[in-house]
Amino acid sequence: MTGGPARVVLVGVRGFGAVHAARIAGLQQQGRVELVACVDPVVVADPPVAHGVPLHPDLPAALAVAGPVDVVVVAAPLGEHFVLAETALRAGADVLLEKPPVASLDDFARLLATETATGRVVQVGFQSLGSDGLEAFAADAFEIGAVTHVGAVGAWSRPRAYWERSPWAGHRSLDGRAVVDGVATNPLAHAVATALALVRARTVDDVRAVDVDLYRANAIESDDTSVVRVHTTGGRTVTCALTLCAPVQREPVLHVHGPGGSADYRYTTDEVVVHGPDGPRTQVLGREDLLENLLAHRRTGEPLRVPLVSTGAFMRVLAAVADADDPVRIDPRAIRWVGEGPDRYPVVDDVEHWLERAASTGRTFRELGVPWAHAGRDRVLVRLRVEGHRVADYHDGAGTLPTSTPRPVLHPVSTLTGVRVSAQHPADHDWHTGVGLAVPDVDGTNLWGGGTYVHGQGYRLLDDHGRVDGEPPLVTDGGFRQRLAWRSRDGAVLLEEQRTVRWGPLDGRAWHLHLGTVLRAGRGATVGSPGSKGRPDGGYGGFFWRFPACADVDVLTADARGEQAVQGTVSPWVAWAADFTAAPGVSGPATVVLSSPSAADAGDPWFVRVRDYPGLGSALAWRDPVVLPPGGELARRFDVAVVDGRLSPAEAADVAAALVGVRA
Repeated sequence: MTGGPARVVLVGVRGFGAVHAARIAGLQQQGRVELVACVDPVVVADPPVAHGVPLHPDLPAALAVAGPVDVVVVAAPLGEHFVLAETALRAGADVLLEKPPVASLDDFARLLATETATGRVVQVGFQSLGSDGLEAFAADAFEIGAVTHVGAVGAWSRPRAYWERSPWAGHRSLDGRAVVDGVATNPLAHAVATALALVRARTVDDVRAVDVDLYRANAIESDDTSVVRVHTTGGRTVTCALTLCAPVQREPVLHVHGPGGSADYRYTTDEVVVHGPDGPRTQVLGREDLLENLLAHRRTGEPLRVPLVSTGAFMRVLAAVADADDPVRIDPRAIRWVGEGPDRYPVVDDVEHWLERAASTGRTFRELGVPWAHAGRDRVLVRLRVEGHRVADYHDGAGTLPTSTPRPVLHPVSTLTGVRVSAQHPADHDWHTGVGLAVPDVDGTNLWGGGTYVHGQGYRLLDDHGRVDGEPPLVTDGGFRQRLAWRSRDGAVLLEEQRTVRWGPLDGRAWHLHLGTVLRAGRGATVGSPGSKGRPDGGYGGFFWRFPACADVDVLTADARGEQAVQGTVSPWVAWAADFTAAPGVSGPATVVLSSPSAADAGDPWFVRVRDYPGLGSALAWRDPVVLPPGGELARRFDVAVVDGRLSPAEAADVAAALVGVRA
């Protein structure tokens, strides 16, 4: 394609968009491009101008005003990539799309189809794939033979401000849409993509399998310290060991192996160090700018460096990360925090050593037995189904860190249509684990998880955590019984529990869950809470339900409505209606109605959190400890309706009344 300067629209004027703007400005001075419009829905300018051209709130508005556009450069949040790229293609423009290209394999396939249908092209902004180093390795310029294995090591450091830079930072999903902002899929995605290219894994079909081992030190949803291992259909392997929690940030390095030797490739500087019999030798290669390459493709048909289809292998990695269980919290005792305020950052013990070990051996942190990489994984004991719908799993809690108090819980819990209404190990409180029973203090043992409240000092991470384990559940039709032991740190039994769980349909849009518990103190026990130790409004402990992210929460009882009004009140039932946004495909409106006349009769208040985090519980020791004599028992029964859709207060009251009639 020939003609005058390419007419360019830039989507995203901040962050990396500013880098694109500088490159566009340089090309504009050469007469090769003309920036005709900018788009950013967040930036407000008066007059609406950015980088010397009109600023629009969305791409359709910019295209309508700017006239014919040749290239759209997209530097927007990942969740917006598909719509923006599709809009640009259908408008007749080629696209330079920041990495990762899109948030799911489905969107990837759809965008490829749109690219074909429109006859336009998408170049993906993996800048490292513009390096001449890839062609040099492919041509065996370094005499190591065909690449058989690549071990990538990425040791970066990111402060708290990095995770606060935007609403989507550090999330796996946001508002029910995939984000997948983890170490392997965003900040160090170039390490993964470049390693894949070195073993000639480009397309979706070039990947046979992906193993992921994901961890987090920061209070985020996504992973910040991980191993990704890729097996290609050609028999080659890639192992990427990556962290954002290193003591010192270093340039990422790819250890490239072939039958004739090895080389270290630093893709950020295009430097290759070949390890030969005469010692190491270094070569620095060139790199082609991806926007310039796209312009050359338009002008002369020069092959694209990073066509959309060539990022399919990376998309297989992104999909594996997105589909994996949530990252495991790194043991907080293995994390050292440096700095203050927004500059504060975590350093994981010996993380650089373990990155090199993982990359060199091709093993994950878990397989290496890394001390801070919790090896336990939850095992499902009972799967709850109602009329063919999977509504909950009851698992043993083996995947919970010792400092978060391992215990059997229900998670994920869903409505009949699949809206997820429970959360496990959320970023803000790793010890919040779905739906179950937990107590902050039993004879000095923390059976809740996290820090222990010390009056006058606040919360302290002490070596006082216990665990709850149980015998195999005795499963019957629509229910099970289980004997459990609540143990101290040294394994001594503090409480014995007989737990009963039953479930079944309630009506066409709801199902019923019953959880009954009898706690017995053989030698006597004192059950306490932060509230019983003097913390105002902090008497939590007992039955607890942690919700996922929610919007427009309405929490109410028969006599109170709103977080502050319901908190600390005693009532036979409480309802929580909200728009739940747990993850893509499992979000939507739902209501949970919790009924416990036995708790009300005992004077147990409701514990409610909405503003700080979404959670609801019944408090056993609100202000005063509960003292059980030797052989003493404490019994509670909780009946729950899990309902699709938002209930009005009157409807919630009707459901609560219906629950009273349900008998386990």
